[in-house]
Amino acid sequence: MFEEWGMLGNALVLLASLVVLDKASDWAITNSVKIADITGFGKTTIGFILVAFSTSLPELCVSIFAAVGGKSMGVAVGNVLGSNIVNICLILGVCFLFVALKSSEGVKLAPAMAKEEIGTLYFGLFVASAVPLTLLYIGYASRIIGVILLIIFVFYVYQLSKVRKIREEGSLGEERRKLSRYAFFALLGTALVVVSSYFIVDSASFIAEGLGVPPVVIGATIVAFGTSLPELATSVGSVQKGHMDMALGNIVGSCFINITCILGVALIGSPLAVNMAAFSHLVMFSLITNLMLWYFLSSERISWMEGTVLLVMYLVFLATSFGGYRP
Repeated sequence: MFEEWGMLGNALVLLASLVVLDKASDWAITNSVKIADITGFGKTTIGFILVAFSTSLPELCVSIFAAVGGKSMGVAVGNVLGSNIVNICLILGVCFLFVALKSSEGVKLAPAMAKEEIGTLYFGLFVASAVPLTLLYIGYASRIIGVILLIIFVFYVYQLSKVRKIREEGSLGEERRKLSRYAFFALLGTALVVVSSYFIVDSASFIAEGLGVPPVVIGATIVAFGTSLPELATSVGSVQKGHMDMALGNIVGSCFINITCILGVALIGSPLAVNMAAFSHLVMFSLITNLMLWYFLSSERISWMEGTVLLVMYLVFLATSFGGYRP
């Protein structure tokens, strides 16, 4: 987009976008926490619905554009499964290490999260695991399956919207009247996170090309990582502010939305059925990462060990995915 600006101009765009990304993620998190307090929804639920859906917009756009005409459905499906692996292994791995830096003994999840919120995470992981595995068993994915996935998404979001703690009007005072304002700034902050992430990817890609980095390498690193930048920014920001429950809701919610809403929309928009056998590696690795996170959540304690394991798994994923590549 800024090719005519040259290397220096794109470097300035990159720096400015990083600054906007930091400030915008702060807006999104701060106002989302206030919305959770006012509405009675837990921070996990707010992260699962509001923050996760907003930060999943890059994946949604990539999948929709890839699905048009049906020729690039492989990109759409690969983007959904690959993003889930990045979300859990890389982003949660980084978040868990941040938690470990703040507390050498780790953090217990049980006091911070209600049983309903942990149940929400379990269900999100179950769907993110079961759907790809079922599609792999069936052998294909079509428009009918896309409709079913969208129905699952709408139904569960509706169920979540009914679970909240009712708080007295007097305990909130003027805050309740500011709800629309907080919602506006939360959505504005998240929108700016998405936009700044796009500019970061665009300018970084131009700089990499200028330095002689091959396009294939750029696509496999900068662009693939770029669609998960919003989740990374909001999740790490949440952890730094002490809201690990919102970070978990954001990541697991993004995985759930990717598999149900985004994959569903992509399948409905594609005139062709998708051969799932081509994605067996991604499906199996996604299943392993989901089960690993499920185990970590069941232990109800997060420390540096969990973060290290997830990051090592991401390195293994990159090695097995691109180990056979020959320029």
